[in-house]
Amino acid sequence: MKRLWNFRWWKASLIGTVTIGAMFGGYIVYLQASGNFHAVIADQLYRSAQPSPEQLASYVRSHGIETVINLRGMHVGKKWYADEIATARGLGVQHIDFEMSPSKVLSPERAEQLLAIMRAAPKPILLHCQSGADRTGLVSVLYSQQVAGINEDVAERQLSVYYGHIAIPYLSGTYAMDRSWKGLERYFGIQG
Repeated sequence: MKRLWNFRWWKASLIGTVTIGAMFGGYIVYLQASGNFHAVIADQLYRSAQPSPEQLASYVRSHGIETVINLRGMHVGKKWYADEIATARGLGVQHIDFEMSPSKVLSPERAEQLLAIMRAAPKPILLHCQSGADRTGLVSVLYSQQVAGINEDVAERQLSVYYGHIAIPYLSGTYAMDRSWKGLERYFGIQG
């Protein structure tokens, strides 16, 4: 009888794990299919995955976006980049490239450069990287906490699985974004 119970327990555990994994995977697919677009602070800052020209035009029309900050950096010769530049220009939107790597820690000096850009940029701003989860998450935390003065605990929610950010120390290349924020907390004198 104990063996039968043990088998049922393992079977139920396996089914539960697969179900949770499938649901989480489905959520990640949904985020990407929907463009992972979210308001960080309405009328100030929005975030997304790499927008198509149609998505960018829609965001500009529906939210009055005045500045796009591309966290992927310049990619001259790439179709997505040329389309983004042309769409922004056609819509009269300022376009700023700021290259970051999701697998490299953002230094305090680079964070200060980015904060200066965001403070000076016409609002609302649309931030994006490739998936809208990691680089965009870190920069959303920075803006929320350092520019908008939002409570640290609330600001940190921008760098979470809700937006598709998965950070597993030493196993996930994107853990550098979490390490960046920990270092920036010390730099800015935030009680983390």
